Amino acid sequence: MADVPGACELPLTRAVVQYRAAHELDTPGGRIQDVGLALVLEGRYASSAEVVDLGSGTVKLLDLSHELVVLDWVYEPTLEHAASLIRAAASGEGQGELERFCFTVALQVLERVGFTPLTRPTLLRVGFRDICRDLDLHDGTSVRVRMGGGRVVRIHLDYEGDTLVFSTPTAIPDPALEEVLAMAWPGQDVRRMVPPSEAAAGGYQVRFSLPQSLDEVREQMAVIRSGLVRLLTRFEPDRLQNLNRVLDTFGDRETLARLRRPRGEGIRTERVHTAAPGAATVH
Repeated sequence: MADVPGACELPLTRAVVQYRAAHELDTPGGRIQDVGLALVLEGRYASSAEVVDLGSGTVKLLDLSHELVVLDWVYEPTLEHAASLIRAAASGEGQGELERFCFTVALQVLERVGFTPLTRPTLLRVGFRDICRDLDLHDGTSVRVRMGGGRVVRIHLDYEGDTLVFSTPTAIPDPALEEVLAMAWPGQDVRRMVPPSEAAAGGYQVRFSLPQSLDEVREQMAVIRSGLVRLLTRFEPDRLQNLNRVLDTFGDRETLARLRRPRGEGIRTERVHTAAPGAATVH
């Protein structure tokens, strides 16, 4: 086995890669500014690649040696322009311009590659990020719902498994929440997560069928949005009323509607040295 090092030795500079919890510690669902798609600024070593997130423009250091998904590559002038914008933002100028440029690159890559099983997690993240911005804008890509009695449920989307995760304060079963989940998403697979101990937090999952096209992703986002609105109608009607005033004026965010269909198929999409992510125990 001496001829099989078991590690990625591909120089990744200029690559557009996906990243997630396997590569950095973050809140469940990630930060609201990020999209989980990054441009590698310096990637001589996969284990310590310097990247910029193509949603927030934040520079990060990622370990891509265990799992690596390369969606595309940018030209050298694009990389140089991104680096110049990062330097300007670091000096206190042009952060907005950096974010706009990065997100333009992200949308162009998604358009070029099109819908594939590899781009699906990113498309789901972008769609769910719009929902969170409309219903509960804060630092995390999640929606918080107050259920009374001081209980707060935090909802995020597992992009790989296409599963809504409802984190509850305790491991005790919540019949009221179970009833509302079944009502909000009729016909979907609703499961209770059993934590390793009674002292740990518990929760529920609502599982969806994996979408097979961009149109199906958009349809699923509409289903998720309508279900979350039903939850707010049940537990926080006053908050929903205030949100509706804003949404009636500006409309729902739908970034995925900006994506055009690619002309070709099979655009340079690679998976290198993948490792299966961990999963929660669900009964």
